[in-house]
Amino acid sequence: MSKRLVIASVQANPTVGDVSGNEALARDFIARATAAGADIAVFSELFLIGYPPEDLVLKSAAVRACGDALRRLASATKGACAALVGLPLGGEDGRPRNAVALIADGKVCGLASKVDLPNYGVFDEKRIFMPGDEPGLFEVAGVRIGAPICEDIWGPGPCASLAARGAEILLVPNGSPFRRTSDDERLTVARQRVAETGLPLVYVNQVGGQDELVFDGGSFALQADGTLCMSAPMFEDAMTLSTWEKADSGWKCLEAPTVEWPRGEEEIYRAMVLGLRDYVRKSGFRGALLGLSGGVDSALCIAVARDALGPENVRAYMLPSRYTSRESLEDAAACARACGVMLAEVAISPAVDAFTGMLGPHFEGRAPDITEENLQARIRGVTLMALSNKLGLMLMTTGNKSEMAVGYATLYGDMNGGYNVLKDLYKVDVYRVCRWRNANAVAGGPLNLIPERILTKAPSAELRPDQTDQDSLPPYEELDAILRGLVEEEATLDEIVAAGHDPATVERVQRLLYASEYKRRQAAPGVKIGGKAFGRDRRYPLVNGFRDRVSK
Repeated sequence: MSKRLVIASVQANPTVGDVSGNEALARDFIARATAAGADIAVFSELFLIGYPPEDLVLKSAAVRACGDALRRLASATKGACAALVGLPLGGEDGRPRNAVALIADGKVCGLASKVDLPNYGVFDEKRIFMPGDEPGLFEVAGVRIGAPICEDIWGPGPCASLAARGAEILLVPNGSPFRRTSDDERLTVARQRVAETGLPLVYVNQVGGQDELVFDGGSFALQADGTLCMSAPMFEDAMTLSTWEKADSGWKCLEAPTVEWPRGEEEIYRAMVLGLRDYVRKSGFRGALLGLSGGVDSALCIAVARDALGPENVRAYMLPSRYTSRESLEDAAACARACGVMLAEVAISPAVDAFTGMLGPHFEGRAPDITEENLQARIRGVTLMALSNKLGLMLMTTGNKSEMAVGYATLYGDMNGGYNVLKDLYKVDVYRVCRWRNANAVAGGPLNLIPERILTKAPSAELRPDQTDQDSLPPYEELDAILRGLVEEEATLDEIVAAGHDPATVERVQRLLYASEYKRRQAAPGVKIGGKAFGRDRRYPLVNGFRDRVSK
């Protein structure tokens, strides 16, 4: 039996559905791992098709393409290191399996399927996959390798089964998306499995953006006593080598790198940058554009776009109306200048006048109201979409989670766009992330991208004279606290009131939240940041007659 094993943890960025591209990426990493002296390269979950593939795996042609790619990839292991590669496998009953394959010595040496299929939060695997009977146990260089897949380590059963069958070390392919607490949760769960089995564990996670999800990497390894002995960077591609040696007490990691993982506002910002970069790149756009209002939300969006795509690939437009203040024009120009992004101005007054004249006879006898405000937002939306079409740049929408929650956004207006990096970020967090970015360079970029006046002035949509957000909404500190209770915690109104909030305000916020579901269902996708994002995580009916009440 071998006394030494070198494992290459491949933290790479596949594209869902790009089977040939993912195959080429795996082939390159196998060659790199071989050159570095690895015995085995471990890839993330469903690597050949990308994660999450959703209903794409119900298309038999896609599953067959992955099988063909696996066989071609296996030939690349002749004279090279072995590899654990994830892919969907067709089943006799017509439903695919979420599987992992061991390829070595030019052939496919073994296959096994995921046992525990997650069906909560963003996961929907029970609907599309059939579960496996038992997790994979393979032999590499004389070492018995257990290969539980992602969710298989979140309960004790699969890993206990592997230990009972003689596994010596656990290599875990994962497709675990980012949320604020994910890195700590993964370590906690992995340490539980190590403590129960007495086996060391190597956790390999995908990196990159896929629709609303961002995969942060953060691969790691644990000694048999639960000590962290390897950690890979977050939000970056990486191939991390760990060298293991067999002793009387079992396998021990002798050498592996460790890095410090980002926390707080830094990890939120880096998730937004990676999510936007990959959504734009993988969707085939060459860059992005946005409306720059002089407010804090669009300022953070342009900073993220600058860092994600490069300032040369971002365009900003100021779309002033007769209610736009000189201060907003100045702040937008200062923000674009700090980001190095070209800013142009397209006044919307001619279009507003045209629509007002066109609709005037039909509005006669009715006082101006929110209709005229929404008309301005929709004219801006049409203008930005026209620029997006003509220039081939993806339009970014800029509403934050607080606004999306209570419907403080105009459908077919400022909600227009292909992607929203702020969709899961409450307003109070927008300010915190702005201040972090102003104080910290990203990829060698400048500091202080967001002018201080933007961070200190009262937020306003500027759709009527002297308007501020707080004319229509509670202060954001109060609003966000109530929303966290309603959305993240599914708390009762009594529980939220007991935390110190006004009963009438709590009931009003609940009413706005439920009444705006139809808007959110039509909103652009955006980066998942927290534990319950609108869309994949939180799926409420559009028509919903339920209302909680505060006890009298």
